[in-house]
Amino acid sequence: MTENVSRFFERCDADPALRARIDEAVACYPGSLEIRESLVEAVLLPIAAELGLPFTVDELRAYETRKKLSRVKPDTPIEEGDEDEDADFAGYWLLDRGWENDVSIFNK
Repeated sequence: MTENVSRFFERCDADPALRARIDEAVACYPGSLEIRESLVEAVLLPIAAELGLPFTVDELRAYETRKKLSRVKPDTPIEEGDEDEDADFAGYWLLDRGWENDVSIFNK
């Protein structure tokens, strides 16, 4: 099902309105490690399911891990369609994306 994850992000890249919808929802959450999976479950998964591209948190993690490993290892072959990915890469939802362990973010 990681195909659905890939298709979902392709659709996000191609659809500014979809990206804006996701960004608006994400803006409601602090960037804390403790809630990153909850954020994915609350924002990405419902939108993906609505688009007919359902996936799970574990499938997203597998997809991101594969992508991150291919970025770290320059000798890894680039898959078809991934050539331009670095140009608009926004980061990962589970593996980084500005997440931090600062609990004070909840006390604002």
